[in-house]
Amino acid sequence: MKGNFKVDETDKRILGALRENCRRSARELALEIKISPSALIERIKRLEKSGIIRGYSADLDYSLLGHEFQGIVQINISQGKILEVQDNISKLPGVVAVYDITGNYDSIAMVMCKTRAEFSTLLKKILSIPHVEKTNTIMVLNVVKHMHEFDGL
Repeated sequence: MKGNFKVDETDKRILGALRENCRRSARELALEIKISPSALIERIKRLEKSGIIRGYSADLDYSLLGHEFQGIVQINISQGKILEVQDNISKLPGVVAVYDITGNYDSIAMVMCKTRAEFSTLLKKILSIPHVEKTNTIMVLNVVKHMHEFDGL
């Protein structure tokens, strides 16, 4: 079912309501969306089965949990080794996300650490991975908008 799923306006309203607060009961959500609870539950099951809804999670403030050092690490990787290196980087503690990109670098890693020493150690681990040619690190000073706030419906 993945790939060919068509999202209609009701599905978009369901997704928006779930993104705002996925802890509400089906009855509450159905009332807001103006459909029956059973229709809502069936639509949510279809959205889950299609892969559009990948899961449910809590939105955490990692800075309040002590992760004071956030950064974006741009990475150049030897030709032919990009996927292997990206996989190795993605397994390091403190790596939040790894992206395959275009431009002057081959990949970026979003990283988060509690201390400057931890941040330094992580950057050195990335540099020590075979086939990593060079990195450029950008420190995040303030987060203005989080990815989960994206409204792409």
